[in-house]
Amino acid sequence: MKNDKRLFLLDAYALIFRGYYAFIKNPRITSTGLNTSAVMGFTNSLLDVIKKEKPSHLAVVFDVGKSTVRTEEYPEYKANRDETPDAIKIAVPYIKEILTGFGIPILFSEGYEADDVIGTLAVKAEKKGYTTFMVTPDKDFAQLVTENIKIYKPAAKGGGPEIWGIEEVNKNFEINHPKQVIDYLGMMGDSVDNIPGLPGVGKKTAQKFIQEYGSLENLLKNTHQIKGVLREKIEQNKDLGLLSKKLATIITDVPIELDEDSLVLEKPNWGKIESIFAELEFRTLLKSVQQFFGFNDENKTNNYQNTDSKSTVTQTNLFDQNETIENEFGLTNFNEEKKDITKISTFYQSISDPIGRKILLKKLLEQKEVCFDTETTGLDDMTSQLVGISFSYEKNKGYYIPFSDNFEETKSIVNEFSPFFENKNILKIGHNLKYDIKILNQYKIKVTEPLFDTMVAHYLINPDARHGMDYLSEIYLNYSPISMESLIGKKGKNQENFRSIPLETQTQYAVEDADITLQLKSVFEPLLKEKKVDKIFYEIEMPLLSVLVSMELEGINLDSQMLNDYSKKLEIEIRQLEGKIYEEATENFNINSPKQLGIILFEKLKLIDKPKKTKTGQYATSEEILSTLKDKHKIISSLLEYRQLQKLKSTYVDALPLEINKNTHRVHTVFGQTVAATGRLSSIKPNLQNIPIRTIQGQEVRKAFVPKNENYQLLSADYSQIELRLIAAMSNENNMIESFQNGQDIHASTASKVFRVPIDQITREQRSQAKTINFGIIYGVSAFGLSQQTGLSRSESKELIDAYYQNYPALRDFISKQVEFATHHGYVETLFGRRRYLQDIHSGNAVVRSHAERNAVNAPIQGSAADVIKIAMIKTQELLKPYQSKMLLQVHDELVFDIHEDELEALKPLIKSTMEKAVKICVPLVVDIGIGRNWLEAH
Repeated sequence: MKNDKRLFLLDAYALIFRGYYAFIKNPRITSTGLNTSAVMGFTNSLLDVIKKEKPSHLAVVFDVGKSTVRTEEYPEYKANRDETPDAIKIAVPYIKEILTGFGIPILFSEGYEADDVIGTLAVKAEKKGYTTFMVTPDKDFAQLVTENIKIYKPAAKGGGPEIWGIEEVNKNFEINHPKQVIDYLGMMGDSVDNIPGLPGVGKKTAQKFIQEYGSLENLLKNTHQIKGVLREKIEQNKDLGLLSKKLATIITDVPIELDEDSLVLEKPNWGKIESIFAELEFRTLLKSVQQFFGFNDENKTNNYQNTDSKSTVTQTNLFDQNETIENEFGLTNFNEEKKDITKISTFYQSISDPIGRKILLKKLLEQKEVCFDTETTGLDDMTSQLVGISFSYEKNKGYYIPFSDNFEETKSIVNEFSPFFENKNILKIGHNLKYDIKILNQYKIKVTEPLFDTMVAHYLINPDARHGMDYLSEIYLNYSPISMESLIGKKGKNQENFRSIPLETQTQYAVEDADITLQLKSVFEPLLKEKKVDKIFYEIEMPLLSVLVSMELEGINLDSQMLNDYSKKLEIEIRQLEGKIYEEATENFNINSPKQLGIILFEKLKLIDKPKKTKTGQYATSEEILSTLKDKHKIISSLLEYRQLQKLKSTYVDALPLEINKNTHRVHTVFGQTVAATGRLSSIKPNLQNIPIRTIQGQEVRKAFVPKNENYQLLSADYSQIELRLIAAMSNENNMIESFQNGQDIHASTASKVFRVPIDQITREQRSQAKTINFGIIYGVSAFGLSQQTGLSRSESKELIDAYYQNYPALRDFISKQVEFATHHGYVETLFGRRRYLQDIHSGNAVVRSHAERNAVNAPIQGSAADVIKIAMIKTQELLKPYQSKMLLQVHDELVFDIHEDELEALKPLIKSTMEKAVKICVPLVVDIGIGRNWLEAH
């Protein structure tokens, strides 16, 4: 029977830091720019514990001030820690407010650490019959574990929580009793807390000593049994070892009482939780809290949605006639009763009658702007079929046209609305319009500009945030839309088709989407102007949307037979490598098993003394780890090549033929317009931007991309060194500008300047080093980084960087000014006004801040390059209108075309000229043109 006296003590800062770094690559930023990663991470952990464990008693323990008990003993204790990131400093007051709302006590004791408070309370609780769970990812707590005191490690990477009792502690530390954790820490020290430990004693040695001697004190009594230099080090540092053990010992007699009544977990204060969660924009978490604690719906405030269900009113303000909508449109109303006028009422209707559709079309053509949204049978915009289309041109009002599963019948009905879709005087609004336009293309409907895509608009307003419609609705409209999952179920074999749900539900869901998107447009339109990104939205991103639609619909031809043959060849090479690896290991094993590979490399071959381990305790065998071991054993090169070929085969050679569309027999990638914060386009389903070209094997994959037929050739148009040209222009660095204007090889020119050698005497190695620094400067390369890339010593690298800036002084000034601008404004801009917001530019943490400072320099360069190629795509697409030839792909700084041979000689110079003149800067833009019967040959 489960003990009903179960106390959970949460280690506040350990969970806050864990939450913050869990979101470090994709921080949670509110619409006001507040970084809520730490608050969200901590709150998720808190709610997980409450929901999964349903504790009887719970408290959260904080550190307050410095640990005077330990710093008085050892001033250097924790002295090497970086300053707390600003996002965490900001988070703590919010977290404390959330805890107050939940009625959860916040515990601390001045002069002691949270570890000591938790340890003391756990010991006291044990005496009173409690089972105590110390909620923390910190393994140091293992020293406190008993039959009734356990570590509760929160879930990580999709797994469940881990509970460590005596058995788990002994197994993970390879000790005999949890108290020996203190001896273990005393011996090996702790770099995080700056506990020195015994010099020369690492993890393995500490575990060995504990097995042999049982404790630190017993080890120090028997140093005569230890051989060599290690004995000398230990004997000379006995006092340091004993001090380390004392510092590592969690204090269990802190002056704090265990007030059982205050720790009882009760129902939260809904009003306070709702208020703070609304400020933090935690909509989904709020729903979760409401559901778990059983708050009634009337407690939930929603400024947008009715407290009752959506309604349809019987009167119509769409027509002047007196007839009801049911008579006009031939539809069934959801609710014939009028709603209370003090409540928001919605007017959502389905229209299935030809006369009703005709009247709706008439009304649509009278509007200046209309939002539309398609509902389909799936997510693939090349194969999914229409289920319905919704329209909205007035807040809280909209109409839904349902379709049958008969394609021709649907096509006929959809084409009734072609006068609207092709009208160049009506602004068409949508969210992810590219999808809707491609769906309608299947029914021979062309959607003409002008367009307003709310997803793209928000991407420009806040590029680092999420751009999903449901999320934006919650953030900007304070309204949670109906989820598709709630209608058709979760993904899987039991998921229903949207067509199978009742028409009433279809209408409610579909029109809501159009209505919300229309309202988002009214919010984003002024924000685009306020953020000064309206010009880039209307002049670049919206025209580009139509270009991307054309490219995605066109697709590219793929020689699947060539890839099938190549797959067989790679399979043979992989099997040969497999045999070679077995030979080098002198035994057979599962090469794809990290566990087995780790044992071979680090236990059998003993490549290094202290190999890194993963969180699960296995040896780390990532590509990054293996790359550092290249000079240790010949097996490493074989393993790296084996992995490279396996990835090439599975990711591209075998996968690409599966992406061929059955109807068009071509591959149709999808370009992501709202993914990269820099403004670069991405590519998915399949990703054609990451096909490796630096290896001979990778280059073979590009051979499989071929022209439409024998009458076409592929043309590749690639901007040459566009980022360097842009940084020269943006920094106004005359020496660099002059080199480009004179048509010089920029890397040779740079080498000539920094090595002080005539340009015609530059060696290949010098040019290579100059190239590395030229590109490295954009990304804030350091002397250490340059030495890693070039093989130069750190001092030689520093001299090279210093010489570089002496020759390009304006570049150094530009870098300083970019950082200064970002520090002052919180963002940087491209040449065309695209913004990149840098939340961490004021961070007190040097590592976090320096990352933001590097972004302050490279984001405007990368973003400007992205803008240039987007402008070039728009102009080139316009150029191609009279021709049969088509633009197919955009890959980094390259455009790929299907060129009809009859048009080749005319288009080669025109494409080159159009791209080179896409924008005007003080440095010439240069485009290299290549022609071929496959992509590799053209490139």
